Amino acid sequence: MINYYSSWKYFILIIILFIATLYAIPNIYGEDPAIQITGIRGISVDKKILDKIFNILNKENIKIKSITLDNGVILARFNNVDIQLHASESLVSNLGNKFIVALNLAPSIPNWLNALGGKPMKLGLDLRGGIYFLIEVDIETILSKLQEQNINNLRSNLREKFIPYLTIHKINNYGIEVRFNNKNLCMEAKSYLTPIYHDLVFTILNKNILIVIIKDKVISKIRNYAVLQNINIINNRINQLGVTEPLVQRQGNNHIIIELPGIQDTVRAKEILGATSTLEFSLVNINRNNTFVKYGYIPNDSEIKYTRDNKPVILYKDVILTGDHITNAIFNLDEIGNPQVSISLDNIGGSIMSNFTRDNQGKLIATLFVEYKDSGQKDINGHAILVKDEKVINIAKISNHFSNKFRITGINNITEARQLSLLLRSGSLIAPIKIVEERTIGPTLGLQNIKQGIKASLAGFLVSILFMIIYYRKFGLIASFALLINLIFIVGIMSLLPGVTLTMPGIAGIVLIFAIAIDANVLINERIKEELNNGRSIQRSINEGYKRAFSSILDSNLITLITTIILYMIGTGSIKGFAVTTGIGIITSMFTAIIGTRAIVNLLYGGKYINKISI
Repeated sequence: MINYYSSWKYFILIIILFIATLYAIPNIYGEDPAIQITGIRGISVDKKILDKIFNILNKENIKIKSITLDNGVILARFNNVDIQLHASESLVSNLGNKFIVALNLAPSIPNWLNALGGKPMKLGLDLRGGIYFLIEVDIETILSKLQEQNINNLRSNLREKFIPYLTIHKINNYGIEVRFNNKNLCMEAKSYLTPIYHDLVFTILNKNILIVIIKDKVISKIRNYAVLQNINIINNRINQLGVTEPLVQRQGNNHIIIELPGIQDTVRAKEILGATSTLEFSLVNINRNNTFVKYGYIPNDSEIKYTRDNKPVILYKDVILTGDHITNAIFNLDEIGNPQVSISLDNIGGSIMSNFTRDNQGKLIATLFVEYKDSGQKDINGHAILVKDEKVINIAKISNHFSNKFRITGINNITEARQLSLLLRSGSLIAPIKIVEERTIGPTLGLQNIKQGIKASLAGFLVSILFMIIYYRKFGLIASFALLINLIFIVGIMSLLPGVTLTMPGIAGIVLIFAIAIDANVLINERIKEELNNGRSIQRSINEGYKRAFSSILDSNLITLITTIILYMIGTGSIKGFAVTTGIGIITSMFTAIIGTRAIVNLLYGGKYINKISI
C-alpha cells in the first residue's frame, strides 16, 4: 500500500520529537544575574563564609533568589542586574581583598530538567555578554631563558673538553660572546661545538672571540610553538575552571584573542588567565650557608631563592626539571591529613628524575614555585610589565630512587594545594602573557542582539508560513508545521551538543535554514502538482512527488552542507558559528521536509480514496 507508514515509524518519530522538545525547553527559562565568590590563593570558601555572605546581603536588604556552595565556590542568584550590581558592591567592600567577587550569569532551569541533563544553548559573546581579551605572548622571556640555557650548556661543553675561555656573556639578539686567550683555542672551540648545536651559528670575530647566534628559523619555530602551546594550555585552564564555551584563537604572530561569554568581572578573568604558574626542581647547595648569603659570597653556579617565610636558600642554577614534563597533578591528603600534590611526569621527565635521584642520594632537592605577576607598571608601549615571583615551597632529602611519580608536600592549606594541582594539570604557560586590550560587554547589549535576532527569525518564519499557506493551502500548512518542528530540532540539538555556541551569525544561519526548508517543500509540492496535471491518481501523485523530489533535495542540500563544512574548517569565530548552525539546520530540514511532512500526509491521506486534495 502506497502512502502508508507503520505504527512503529510514527512511534519513533514521536519519541524523536519529544526528546528534541525536552532539550529545547531549557532555552525559554533564560539566565539569572549571579555573583560567584571564590577565595584567592590559600583562602578556602566554606559554610562559615556562606553564612557571612548571607548575613551581609540581608543586612543591606538585598533580596537573594538563591545562594549555594559547591566545590569551594559560592553562587548567589538575583532577580535583576541592578540588584546584582548592588550586591557586588556590598560584598567587595565587606569581604576585603581575600575573596574574588565575580559577576556572572547562571541558567535558571528547574531542578528536574537539570537532572535530565537539560541545558540552554551556549550563547556567544555577542549575545550573552562577557569579556574580550587581546593577549600578547611574551616571546622575549622564553628566548632569554633559551639564551641562559645555551650559556650553561656551552660552559659545560667547554669544561668537558678542557678548552679554557676568558669570559662568556650575553649579547644582543639572544646571542652569546665567548672570549678566548688566542685564535687556536677559539678555532678549536668552534670545531668542537658546531657539530653539537645544529640550531646555532658560530662565527669567529677578531681571531679570539666566538659569536654564537640562534638561527632565524629556530626563533620562528619557538615563537609558533609558544603561541600554539599557550592556546592549548589556556583552553585547558579555562575549561577546568568552569568557564563555558570560551573562544581562544591566534591573531598574528604573537597575539591571542580570548572571549569569555557570561563572565562580567575582568579581575576574575585575569585570575584565571594570568596564572603563569609552574614548578622547577633544583639541587640545594649545602656547601654554602646563611653566612655566605649575608656577605654576598654566592658562587657563579648558584643563586639565592626564598621560602614563603622569607628564609634564604642557596640553589644551583641548573634546573633539574621544569613543569613542562608534568602530565598530571592530583590534590590529596597525606597519611596525617596534610595537603599534598601527587605529580606524574612524562617519559622524558621520568627518565631525568630517575637518573638524578639515583646519582644524588642523600642530597637536598628544592621545589620552586614560579609565577609571573603583573607589576602594575607599563613599558613605553603601554604594555604591562611582568615580574617573576619565585618561592621555595618544599625542600626534601633524596632518600630513595623515584622516577615519574612523586609527591609535593609543605603546602600551606587545602585550597592552595587544590589550586596548584589544577594549574599544573592544565599546564604551565610556555611563555608569560601580557593583556594588551580588554573589553567588557554587558548582558544588556547581548539581550538587545537576542531580541533583534528573534524578531528577524520570527519575521522570516511568519513570511514563509504565510507564503506556503496562501500558495499551497493544506499542504502549505503541513509544510509550515514541519518548519516549526525543524526549529525545535535545531534548538534541541544545539542545546545538547557540547562545544556548539549560538552567535548572531548563527541566528542568520537559522533564518537561512527557513528558506532552505521551504525550498524543499516547494519542490515536493510542485512535483505532486505536476503528477496530478499528468493525469495520475492522487495517491500515485503524492508518492511520485516525494520520490522524484528526493534526489533534487538531496543534491542541493548536500552541496550546501559541504560548503558549510569547508567554512567551518577554514573559518574562525563568527564564521564557524554560522557554519555550525547552518549545517545542523540543513540536516534537520531534510528530515522534517522529507520524512516529517510525509508522515503527516500519509496520516491524512494514506490508505483512503480521495478525489480532491488541497494543494
